[in-house]
Amino acid sequence: MDILYLMILCSVSLAVVFLVVFIVFARKGQFEDDESPAVRILFDSGEVKEKEEPGNKNDKEKGDNNKFEEKSE
Repeated sequence: MDILYLMILCSVSLAVVFLVVFIVFARKGQFEDDESPAVRILFDSGEVKEKEEPGNKNDKEKGDNNKFEEKSE
């Protein structure tokens, strides 16, 4: 029966901690704008491009991935 009191005390304490954390972040404005992060990805215009080195446009490195291409040519 003692363990039941301990478990109730721990669960209520944990709930109070979560409530306090939620209130602190709600006052800081963490949950103000929940629409734009979901829509922002649809209008993202920045594209990641790989940099090409000037002298190595058509040069292939010989490795495990290119062995089959060399034999078939």
